[in-house]
Amino acid sequence: MTGAGGTTAAQRLIRAGEDIPVDIPRVPAREAAQDELSDPMYHEHDPNLLQRALDRFWEWVGDLFEGATGSAPGGPLGLVVIALVVIALGAALWWRLGTPRRSVRPSDALFGSGARSAAEHRTAAEAHAEALRWTEAVQERMRAVVRSLEDRAVLDPRPGRTADEAAADAGRLLPAHATRLRTAARVFDDVTYGGRTADRAAYLNLCALDQDLEDTKPLLTAPATPGAAG
Repeated sequence: MTGAGGTTAAQRLIRAGEDIPVDIPRVPAREAAQDELSDPMYHEHDPNLLQRALDRFWEWVGDLFEGATGSAPGGPLGLVVIALVVIALGAALWWRLGTPRRSVRPSDALFGSGARSAAEHRTAAEAHAEALRWTEAVQERMRAVVRSLEDRAVLDPRPGRTADEAAADAGRLLPAHATRLRTAARVFDDVTYGGRTADRAAYLNLCALDQDLEDTKPLLTAPATPGAAG
């Protein structure tokens, strides 16, 4: 039979046992916590990977905008004005210079692998023009111009020559047409490598240049380059 004193002692022992901390090693405790948190029930409402990436991106944009706003004169309005000026300058440069062209490679040569006469290039150009394919017409007419200059010995035949090189070489012996030759070469490059589209006016200009060159006698020697002597 247990007396009052025994009951009191037992109650004290129970309370003492409740206050004793449970000593669990650190690594097992961490693993147990990770296992518990990996339960899908804790992540049912988490955003997916794409949403998290977008959230981080927009946070970065917001931080960048806040930093730029703080340093830009005039605050947010000044930043907008600066952005518009930069866009306008970029558009003006693109319009003036066109699409950046690649560095000259063998594939950028004026003529392809097949050899055609000037007459054949003119015939091909006229066929393209009749079909309103002005880009192809301009390309073939420019090739006709250069091939004709080679046939007349104004230019030495040179594999891999570009339109710019042909215009520069011919312009030294045909100075009256040097500017038009450079313009024709630029149009050829723009439509061939720059992604632009030719029109009827560009083709007719090339046809007129081709005819004028046929009626012009080249200089026997190219004029001396300034500063070459001495």
